[in-house]
Amino acid sequence: MEYYVMVAYGTTENSPMTFCTSPTDNLERKSETVGFVVEHTEAKIVDPTTGQVVPLGATGELMTRGYCVMLGYWDDEAKTQECITKSGWYKTGDLASMDAFSYCRIEGRIKDMIIRGGENVYPAEIEQFLHTHPKVKEAQVVGVVDARMGEEICACIKLIDGEECTAEEIKVYCKQHIAHFKIPRYVLFVTSYPLTVTGKIQKYELRKEAEQQLGLKKDK
Repeated sequence: MEYYVMVAYGTTENSPMTFCTSPTDNLERKSETVGFVVEHTEAKIVDPTTGQVVPLGATGELMTRGYCVMLGYWDDEAKTQECITKSGWYKTGDLASMDAFSYCRIEGRIKDMIIRGGENVYPAEIEQFLHTHPKVKEAQVVGVVDARMGEEICACIKLIDGEECTAEEIKVYCKQHIAHFKIPRYVLFVTSYPLTVTGKIQKYELRKEAEQQLGLKKDK
């Protein structure tokens, strides 16, 4: 008997699936994408600030439209207008890219995006890289307040049990492999992350904790 692994993506507001891989897709597509857009559904990637469609392969906000998109939030017209355009496009809030065959890669969440000196930095990309360090068990990246750059990158890292590491060691490792503006200015070593009741990491709480530990304050 043969078994096939398929990857699907969607939201509750999309009833709930909008992308899915095929059983015959290769390992790269199954491991790096959430599949292609399903039948009778439209998808596009737009610049979050202008709303214009970005080129294939570029990162932007994923939007979907079709029979699967809900009519609206119950008794909440303001939230409905915020998330669904007049022409029926649902704003997922996810940062993604899409190729010519509509295979979609999820890059992270818009609310997690760091804007450092005018450069858009995607935490998920840095987190994935940090996980390649032999001493790193888990990494979470957040933006912390900075008077000059607006935001700076802070990596909150859990080390593998028994390992020791310094912030400088992490930065040197980054310098060898990623663009300079993506290198964390701050590196904190933690033993746990703030979690929701369902076990998801609360990045806004992690950001607060990091800013407090670093002694950073927002300008009034």
